[in-house]
Amino acid sequence: MNLPEIAKLGHVALVTPDLTKSLWFFKDVLGLEETEVVDGTVYLRAWGDFEHHTLSITAGDRAYVDHIGWKAKRQEDVEGFAKLLEAAGTQVKWVEAGEEAGQGRAIRFKLPSQHCFEIYFEMTKPFAEDSTRSVLKNQRHKSWRQGVSPRRIDHVNILTSMDAKVITDYLAKQLGFKMREYIKAPDDSLVAGWMSVTNLVHDVAVSSDPTSPTTNQIHHMSYWLDNGQDILRAADILSEHGIKFKGPGKHGISQAMYIYVVDPGSGLRVELFTGSYLIFEPDWEPVEWGLEDMDVGFTYWGDQMDMDPDNNPTIEA
Repeated sequence: MNLPEIAKLGHVALVTPDLTKSLWFFKDVLGLEETEVVDGTVYLRAWGDFEHHTLSITAGDRAYVDHIGWKAKRQEDVEGFAKLLEAAGTQVKWVEAGEEAGQGRAIRFKLPSQHCFEIYFEMTKPFAEDSTRSVLKNQRHKSWRQGVSPRRIDHVNILTSMDAKVITDYLAKQLGFKMREYIKAPDDSLVAGWMSVTNLVHDVAVSSDPTSPTTNQIHHMSYWLDNGQDILRAADILSEHGIKFKGPGKHGISQAMYIYVVDPGSGLRVELFTGSYLIFEPDWEPVEWGLEDMDVGFTYWGDQMDMDPDNNPTIEA
């Protein structure tokens, strides 16, 4: 019997107190394409995303991420994960087909940190409308049609005030994530870990900060751009719209170029991301960093991310 497996990061479900500003930011500035609007929720995807959505945005009285969706490798894996999680003491809630637009039956559950994850398999892959459809049969939307125009969703970084190792151990044991790089404190505690189920350095990162307001915060979600020139183009577009950002820079951990920018409607930080490296070795040994390495680890070169909490917002998940 095969153990259930996660195939990839699927989507982020964002709730925002200012829907107008968030839609302006994600659609006009970043250039995500609208798939449809159902019951007030706007479903979006990048031009290279095949599934129905990689981001949903719903109006609410406060900003938070309702759930983070992950696609299973096989349809039977959804029920497989439900059984394994329940056997491990995790409460599982079933989400019926159609409750989330475009999506089949799924499960939702909470990590020990109370971050809400969703696992699904079935998701429609609609073609774009004629006006935005690419002539390429292997691409849904026209590239560069509007805004920054990222290709696809890349990863999420979750933040907690608790011991990060509790979460990374859970992700490894219950969901099959592999540790790729990590930061260890002088007392041997885990400061952060970068984990993946794909060949990426990370599909999810887990960061620990004891000053975080809750155990379940979102540090950022990320969209992928093709190359460094696209990052510089994004900087121009953000500046033209009067939006402040951090970067461009390059991480030592992951070796990726980045810009960090905050959605003015919700306060959700978005990382525009490119470069990095892929992992194909089945016997990969996780790379250890210490706090003394962070001048290189966090920012190999470029604009250092602001560590001041007042200028470094997070939202709850």
